[in-house]
Amino acid sequence: MSEARVIIVTGLSGAGRSQTAKVLEDVGYFVVDNLPPSLVVDVVDRIGVAEGTRSRVALVVDTRGGVTADDLDAALRGLRDRGVRTTVLFLDADDAALARRFAETKRSHPVAAGTVPEKIAAERASFEDIRGRADVIIDTSEFTVHDLRRRVEEAFAGEGPTRRMHIDVVSFGFKKGVQRVVDVLFDVRFLPNPYWRADLRPLSGLDESVAGYVLGHDDAVEFLERSTGMFEFLVPRYEAEGKSYLTIGIGCTGGQHRSVVIAEALAAMLRERGPFEVDVHHRDLPS
Repeated sequence: MSEARVIIVTGLSGAGRSQTAKVLEDVGYFVVDNLPPSLVVDVVDRIGVAEGTRSRVALVVDTRGGVTADDLDAALRGLRDRGVRTTVLFLDADDAALARRFAETKRSHPVAAGTVPEKIAAERASFEDIRGRADVIIDTSEFTVHDLRRRVEEAFAGEGPTRRMHIDVVSFGFKKGVQRVVDVLFDVRFLPNPYWRADLRPLSGLDESVAGYVLGHDDAVEFLERSTGMFEFLVPRYEAEGKSYLTIGIGCTGGQHRSVVIAEALAAMLRERGPFEVDVHHRDLPS
């Protein structure tokens, strides 16, 4: 019998909840949309999740159903009391992206009063505590529907009882803003910058010559050894507390050279040393 698993999908209006629900349905989840949070436990009981009748279920709870942090806590307690493994997935996006999507689709925002920016701000404030309770946060600000599908599939398509911690290593540039969704963040601007080498400046950290330059410094090698050792210590302890996803941010000035090299190298070392599922994303490299 497969392990019972419920994903609670929530987040800001316009951030991609409906598209996420479609992707989860495509990869084998039984999806219930627009569910009042007070009915979460009842629905799980009725469709037989704990008994194994359905082992993969996704429930969408959001502003339309009046979700609050207290409601979510109550639902999570009820599910965990039944031995149901539960993940809270929060869909987020910046204000500009949300406003643009509402303008493009001509849809009304579910918050009743105010202009669209005021509604977005009000909903974001009301979801602050819920976001803090999320196990997985996906920031869709720069995503196409194809990007979102790929990210959801990476996180959930391979779910099973033997699945280990899923680690996302994300490189970025501080000059374009700190990575919005991150559990552990490293600043690697202490390393020599290939930008100041005229032959390396137009290249990226995915080029062998740039990687060789960055990793040719003792500080880079020691940083990788120390950080990998830290995650070898941390990940089993996160797993013991029920955490299934970890996002590691690696930042440099522009997100083109040092952070890319270190992100790739750290991911490779984590895959080599532990039974971890590791993906690498480079936020500020041209796609």
